[in-house]
Amino acid sequence: KNFKPLWVIDFPLLEWDEDSQRFHAMHHPFTSPKPEHFGLIDTDPGAVRANAYDMVINGVEIGGGSIRIHDKAVQARMFDLLGFTPEEAEAQFGFLMNAFQYGAPPHGGLALGFDRLCSLFGGSDSIRDFIAFPKNNSGRDVMIDAPSPIHDEQYNELFLQSTAPAKDEE
Repeated sequence: KNFKPLWVIDFPLLEWDEDSQRFHAMHHPFTSPKPEHFGLIDTDPGAVRANAYDMVINGVEIGGGSIRIHDKAVQARMFDLLGFTPEEAEAQFGFLMNAFQYGAPPHGGLALGFDRLCSLFGGSDSIRDFIAFPKNNSGRDVMIDAPSPIHDEQYNELFLQSTAPAKDEE
């Protein structure tokens, strides 16, 4: 079988939502604009392209990622475009904004869907037989009976305490 990989690039960074009358991040709010589009952030935000990429093989998306914002002013502008007040941005992401004052190098990531890649190499249209740790519809792993109750000895060993109400208190 032939494998035909390609990279999908030049995604829009933002999408305008008529209902809420604001932009939404197409990928996530930490994706950097393409360097050549930084000037459009203030003049035409809808035209800005994301510095993001997806890997596709034979029409199947097997991974994706982006270069992240590493500049405090750009991140603040992105939060503003997404409708965050400065107070909301500080409350939710102040740790990140404060970290930028110490400098952050350009950085990015790529996440591959290993089960998708295996199903593609295995000649299957479904990832069902390739999921490493399958779960049932209730979210349980029936092979190892997980999640399972935590015993008091385990809590004590790790100096933890449960705040869940006892079953007879529910």
